[in-house]
Amino acid sequence: MSIFTHICLGTNDLPRARRFYDAALAPLGIRNLGDFGDQGIAYGHALAELLILRPLDGAPASAANGGTVSFKAPGRDAVRAFHRAGLACGGSDAGAPGPRGAVEHAFGAYLRDPDGNKICAYCFGAND
Repeated sequence: MSIFTHICLGTNDLPRARRFYDAALAPLGIRNLGDFGDQGIAYGHALAELLILRPLDGAPASAANGGTVSFKAPGRDAVRAFHRAGLACGGSDAGAPGPRGAVEHAFGAYLRDPDGNKICAYCFGAND
């Protein structure tokens, strides 16, 4: 069971964010569930778990310093595909796919979305 109901990330350009997240999350099996009112885009498997939104206060969206949203990947190929797709759709590299030392068998990749939010994908199997 997840400890989260949902996560929100801000954007200053919804069409650009949609292209990026549609591409980067597809290899992880996470779908674009459609518009979230007129404020943003909802992503998830069946329920809106990730919301990409224009800030309600009207101020520009900005990335959190030290904040990262991590997505579960089914295997190492999906981690690599997530990273490639994100780079191809306007993201920037924040950590190439590879082993991560904090947890045994951890394999991850990091991206900055076009608005500067840091996201990553991880798997934890020895032979994923």
